[in-house]
Amino acid sequence: MTAPTERADAARNRLRILDAARHLLATDGFADLSLDAVAKEAGVGVGTVYRRFHNRPGLVYALIEDNEARFQEVFAQQGEDEALSAHDRLRTFLHGMADLVDDNRELLLLAEASAPAGRYHSAPFRRHHEQIVGMVAELAPGVDAAYVADLLLMAYTPGLFDHQRTERGWDVDRIKRGLDTLITGIGAAEEADQQAP
Repeated sequence: MTAPTERADAARNRLRILDAARHLLATDGFADLSLDAVAKEAGVGVGTVYRRFHNRPGLVYALIEDNEARFQEVFAQQGEDEALSAHDRLRTFLHGMADLVDDNRELLLLAEASAPAGRYHSAPFRRHHEQIVGMVAELAPGVDAAYVADLLLMAYTPGLFDHQRTERGWDVDRIKRGLDTLITGIGAAEEADQQAP
């Protein structure tokens, strides 16, 4: 059974609301984001925004999921190259995630503050975990891919990522190099297991 198709007017309203939220975030910052202000900016009734998103965390996660959909489109295009090894696909994915988190850092921090455990129940987190499990299992069939995926995803915890970028002054390239070290270690663990007597 297929999911019901969204009505055209509801889809237009959703886009207007998300665009209005992005505009307000860009001009007024994250601290003052409210559903009332978004409704006014979008030119829709506040009830429409509340029915659609329920609360501020719901709106924030909708923005994150919209940005996630764009990220997935880009990764799917890059992943179409069948010549890429599991190592290179995982590296491309993790580097793309670092850019995605950096580009959406304030939004992700707001989501984390609004619903601290919400990240682990969100569709993007579940999707990322599943994708990383698949790539890790291909790269190193002998390791616990689900656990390794959890560890890799910890690198994108908004508070930690922001701390590394602001307090430690690390650039995104340094974070990517650290991720490369982890990927190499995963592959090396598999090689060691294969060579063990």
